[in-house]
Amino acid sequence: MNEDTLTDSNFYWREKGAVKILVCRALEDAGFVNGFSTRLGGISPLPTEALSLSGFDQDEVANIEENRRRFFDALGVSHKLACVRQVHGEAIVRIFGTDECGDLETPADGMISDAEGVILGSKTADCVPVLIGDPRTGAFAAVHAGWRGTVRSIAMRAVERMKSDLGADPNDMIAAIGPAASGRSYEVGEDVMEEFRRTFPDCENLFDPTREGHALIDLHLANAEQLVTAGLRHDNIHVTSFCTMESSDLFFSHRVDSGRYGKTGRLLAVIGKK
Repeated sequence: MNEDTLTDSNFYWREKGAVKILVCRALEDAGFVNGFSTRLGGISPLPTEALSLSGFDQDEVANIEENRRRFFDALGVSHKLACVRQVHGEAIVRIFGTDECGDLETPADGMISDAEGVILGSKTADCVPVLIGDPRTGAFAAVHAGWRGTVRSIAMRAVERMKSDLGADPNDMIAAIGPAASGRSYEVGEDVMEEFRRTFPDCENLFDPTREGHALIDLHLANAEQLVTAGLRHDNIHVTSFCTMESSDLFFSHRVDSGRYGKTGRLLAVIGKK
């Protein structure tokens, strides 16, 4: 792992104690508190001192609550967190205010809001977290994009809902695409490749063939391209090159940790108005 290898210099580390958070400076400068968590600085036994911020079926509630306290303390905010029940789909929900926050049972993979005191969280452990903010309207979004969500254009749908519901203009939006299983490590089979080909005829640039019927797939690139198609400017899309599979000492990785420990924790990518 090389912690200094970032695709975009707009990211920097924020640290408090052992907690370490990757922050997108462009979103921060535009008025949005944001951060991508790591596995460092918590109390979860995954295997030890892990900052698991969700996954109540694989960790104790008390551990996750303490880990969240440490995470938000390091981030320096007292906002109320909203998370949905992620199902690898295409649904986007709007959070109208702090009274709608919490660990919601609503099945969705994207959230939008423009409310004060609200922070939206995308839970990942190899899937792609996408954070979007519009400094003109104060609208913001958090998206969970695994391969299924990506093939369903979940990031584009979030942009469309920010336009229709919150009056945001994609030309003003700033996006940060965070740590995920990268095109250097994430191998998929022919079934996944065919799903992409059916939906995106010009998607061969996403694949790097490995063996018969398999290829590495670049979901970072796929989501960046979808944001451009949705109307965002290239220079307003910031992508980190961190791979959760390559850097499983720094990030939770479902593919790596499941084989190593039999379970994994969850990262959080969060965004809200300062």
